Amino acid sequence: MKNTLYSMCSVLVIGATAGVGAYVSGVSEAYAYERVTSIEIEGARRIEEQTIRTYMNVRIGDELTNESMNDALKSLYATGLFVDVKVRRSKAGTMLVSVIENPIINEIAFEGNDELEDSQLAAEIQLRSRQVFTRTKVQADVARLYQLYQRQGRFSVTIEPKVIKLDQNRVNLVFEILEGEVTEVRSIRFVGNKRFDDDALRGEISTKESRWYRFLSNDDRYDPDRLAYDKELLRRFYLKNGYADFNVKSATAELSPDKDDFYVTFTIDEGVRYKIGEINFNSRLYNFDPSVLYEHVDFKSGDWYDADQVQSTVDRISDALGDMQFAFVRVRPNIDRKRIDRVLDLTFEIEETPRVYVERIDIHGNVRTQDKVVRRELMLVEGDPFNRSKVARSEQAIRDLGYFENVEFQTLPGSAPDKTVIDVTVTEKSTGELSIGAGFSTTDGPLADLRIREKNFLGKGQDVLLATTIAGERTQFDFSFTEPFFMDRDISAGVDLFHVTTDYQDESSYDQKRTGGSLRLGYPLSERWRQSLRYSYTQADIFDVDSDASLFIQQQEGERTTSAVAQRITYDSRDSTLFPTEGYNLWFDTEVAGLGGDAEYISGKVGGSYYYPVATNWILNVLGETGAIGSYSDEDVQINERFFLGGNTLRGFERSGVGPRDTATDDALGGNYFYRSSVELTMPVGLPEELGVKGHVFNDLGALWGIDGTYNSGVEEDHYLRASAGVGLSWRSPFGPIRMDLAAPYLEEDYDVDEIFRFSFGTRF
Repeated sequence: MKNTLYSMCSVLVIGATAGVGAYVSGVSEAYAYERVTSIEIEGARRIEEQTIRTYMNVRIGDELTNESMNDALKSLYATGLFVDVKVRRSKAGTMLVSVIENPIINEIAFEGNDELEDSQLAAEIQLRSRQVFTRTKVQADVARLYQLYQRQGRFSVTIEPKVIKLDQNRVNLVFEILEGEVTEVRSIRFVGNKRFDDDALRGEISTKESRWYRFLSNDDRYDPDRLAYDKELLRRFYLKNGYADFNVKSATAELSPDKDDFYVTFTIDEGVRYKIGEINFNSRLYNFDPSVLYEHVDFKSGDWYDADQVQSTVDRISDALGDMQFAFVRVRPNIDRKRIDRVLDLTFEIEETPRVYVERIDIHGNVRTQDKVVRRELMLVEGDPFNRSKVARSEQAIRDLGYFENVEFQTLPGSAPDKTVIDVTVTEKSTGELSIGAGFSTTDGPLADLRIREKNFLGKGQDVLLATTIAGERTQFDFSFTEPFFMDRDISAGVDLFHVTTDYQDESSYDQKRTGGSLRLGYPLSERWRQSLRYSYTQADIFDVDSDASLFIQQQEGERTTSAVAQRITYDSRDSTLFPTEGYNLWFDTEVAGLGGDAEYISGKVGGSYYYPVATNWILNVLGETGAIGSYSDEDVQINERFFLGGNTLRGFERSGVGPRDTATDDALGGNYFYRSSVELTMPVGLPEELGVKGHVFNDLGALWGIDGTYNSGVEEDHYLRASAGVGLSWRSPFGPIRMDLAAPYLEEDYDVDEIFRFSFGTRF
């Protein structure tokens, strides 16, 4: 393909040279000072003659010289409208211009492409139908197509442009493509590493070696941009571990002769490892004692130097100074290397900066998402003092929306030295979900579900969900709508509708049908505190009660209406709501039923969960929760309103496996009071991190007790503690979350029901 294209270009260059040569040789010195009296055009078919004269740098009355005709020739070639141009003097004072027009593209087609769609290829090239065909543009488009395929890891691709001539000076352009196989990274080696072995460094970079289990990823495909990013990842890793002099000398990728594999080699210089020496502050703020800032430093003298810790300390100090009303300050860490002692002395320089205010906030790239959806996540508005910490938190808040593939903030100079412009560029991604699911869980048995969800409905940030689940022991239909900024305020409002049928025959010898809905309202109390209110109306029906069921359950057969209001207060400092690694969240729930309906009760729950990174990728989670429910009238608390413990809430026991039970029928009755706690350590299992496989070691404990009503003497209940310990394995697979747990109770009662193995699986396709 390339040889063909270059040959085509050579013809163009040679033709131009021949034209100039003919013109030069055809001009006599006798006409060196002759004036142009007329310009004649030959060969123009599609382009108007006057348009051609306009493109030329020669006008009537100009001197007719070699130089003037040469300029005219170059100007016409530069337009890209002509495949050949000749300029000569035909008679005294007359310049004759002969042109052959470039054809017009009738149609562009792609052949041989299987991995990339025509639309993807067409979006990459610049040529379009009804544009002028030029060999230069074809060459540029072929180069772009090569880059596109190489980004997909296909370096053995060949692309050959074919031109099919049509009548009326038109052509069809066909790109014939032989995609070839994916060129994978066969080996990644490191030269110069002493402190960390190759396996450890491979785990820190984004490029991966080709393995069979990476069939759903493209991380094992060579990408020059990714290689440059890997150099930065290595630098960050070494700086985090105290190697302040680290340097990547080179990063090379060699393509095998058969173009099937790449061999990547990083040559590095680790340098020496430094510890923290003295930690000082140098403040230029008037009448300010910087010693109060030491509490915001999370390392001490003698610790290994960690660049990430230093940067996080700078951020905390900046935030603390902002809370002290120092809005215009800059904190800069000054490092003094003592190479002989292998110590870094740190001095945090604090100085006032010129007062700068936000003049304007520009948002680009949000074709579908409305501007206000982005702006309401910003912690700054026009006229506010500029604050880098708030800018960083605003950027993270916009990323957390989940509407954008990429978010980039830039600060640009404003119209005056004390003004700045915040430029926000976003790249939108698909926020709609249509999924069909199938799977199995030990709780619900075989299951299938259909979910239709749009998280950014009409670009307004609204969340709409329509879902149905059909399982062996549960059938559920749900509709949900959430407006995150009700009336353009930081108030979330929503409505839920549901219909659920659940088979409790194994646990309690009855089936239950619940139909109803709820209205929700949530608002922030502070940056981390949030409160939500909910009103719900539910029609519950207990039916198909077994004739041998507990008398307690038989007495509650039939329909029951619940009208309740509830509130929830939460505090959340976790670094992620999906996969937290540090921080904690607390919650306090209360619910009161009795605003109409049959149920009259008060319930409450309080709990907390804490995440602590013990080591890299080792996360300790400690959870505790307790709750109570009671009736404030003569009505008893019904079985469908009680708490149940077991399954996910107390591993090692079946769902509803502990608590009050009718020993004569083995029916679980639920309880009015409970507490539970869990300690779990999540750790890597030695497999590559991108697989998403984690190991778990856990210990669960809890108790459930207390029931209302008149029941026979065969009911067992107690306050005794239950406890279990076990191990688990989870996989964050592309098909959905998979988890297996093995748990063994070591504190239990005779009438409890154990569940040693627990398995859950979900898939989307």
